Amino acid sequence: MAKRFAVVLAAGQGTRMKSKLYKVLHQVSGKAMVEHVIDQVEIAGVDKVVTIVGHGAEVVKETVGERSEFVLQEEQLGTGHAVLQAKEILAHESGTTLVICGDTPLLTGETLNQLVKHHENEQAKATILSAHASNPFGYGRVIRSAENLVEKIVEQKDASAEEAAVNEINTGTYVFDNQALFQALEEVGNDNSQGEYYLPDVIEILKNKGEIVTAYQMERMEEALGVNDRVALAEASVLMQKRINELHMRNGVTLIDPRNTYIEADVKIGTDTIIEPGVTIKGKTVIGEECFIGSNSEIRDSKIGNRVRITSSNIEEASMADDSNIGPYSHLRPKTQIGEAVHIGNFVEVKNATLGKDTKVGHLTYVGDADLGENINIGCGVVFVNYDGKNKHRSKIGDNSFIGCNVNVIAPVDVAKNAYLAAGSTITKDVPEGAMGIARVRQENKAGYWEKLPPAKK
Repeated sequence: MAKRFAVVLAAGQGTRMKSKLYKVLHQVSGKAMVEHVIDQVEIAGVDKVVTIVGHGAEVVKETVGERSEFVLQEEQLGTGHAVLQAKEILAHESGTTLVICGDTPLLTGETLNQLVKHHENEQAKATILSAHASNPFGYGRVIRSAENLVEKIVEQKDASAEEAAVNEINTGTYVFDNQALFQALEEVGNDNSQGEYYLPDVIEILKNKGEIVTAYQMERMEEALGVNDRVALAEASVLMQKRINELHMRNGVTLIDPRNTYIEADVKIGTDTIIEPGVTIKGKTVIGEECFIGSNSEIRDSKIGNRVRITSSNIEEASMADDSNIGPYSHLRPKTQIGEAVHIGNFVEVKNATLGKDTKVGHLTYVGDADLGENINIGCGVVFVNYDGKNKHRSKIGDNSFIGCNVNVIAPVDVAKNAYLAAGSTITKDVPEGAMGIARVRQENKAGYWEKLPPAKK
């Protein structure tokens, strides 16, 4: 099989986006558009990717990483000029080259693979990815010959009435015989109103040489959406979200209202998990089987085990083991590890802490920079005081311990297993195994105090 290459056009700033962020770096479902493109190019079995960068080159390189080689287009002189910048890397190669724009995040690897297969089966020198448009106004029309080959591409302004009635449009994605592409690019001129070198001119050059030029019509035109402004970005996000949600549902996940459920592209969810409306799941989150994610929960870059119940809570860069639960209205902050069957109740915040199996934190509590063992009960209003104004300190609570309501644990403190901390205490010293730590002023009642108070104002 011939080698496959891809040239990703990602040099444009995208002035219509009206943004300091370069166009291809705008995100759709949690990933930069150019990342989506390269994901699908890789699925199509490409051997080498070359990304043409210009505006924001360093940021684009950092985003894409080692998945591509890069060539700088110092001046933006058109799409043909952009592809020509890859000459030193690709021109000597034999094979098939896909040219795709970095602002087309909805194109799928399946479509790209079918496009390349069609090109190779037809032994064409160039193949246009086309689509059927119910309203083709504004698009270049693909005009076919009697043999069903591409005769030409006609832009809207140049189309005759008969040509304008054609519904097959050019999507701007192409496949070429690699060497034919770079030879033809040398012949592309810039005698046009913009003074630019246009890639579609390669089609005419190859046709004039008697080469075979074909078109492959994709099934879903929505895949061809190019994002040039914020309106198109929003449209792409809606379409991508629908695709992602449908994939999860077909894989055995229940989405009560998929139109109001936001799941980013890299999220993985196990079967028989139920997700209510208003849930947001971001980043590289992995959720196990038979979980329940309640309305208005947000989870980012976290690992959730099986049979976990999350009710209206926020979880970021944390993990919850099997059969644990949280909420409502609680928050797991980064570097938090929740063990098996742990209960986190309402209005609890946990940060950079580990909680062992069967430990329970009922409500209105802050656990920060602490290591809690198994089967610990933490009462209402407990605070792990971990910050002295300059540095953070850790505390440790042993297995089977009991922490009463409104206890302040002033880190660093080591509480051994089977210990008790009396309600209302401020604990500043280590507590040995089996002991009770109590640190509060002994109660004293002042008789007759009411009579000493001044009369209330009316």
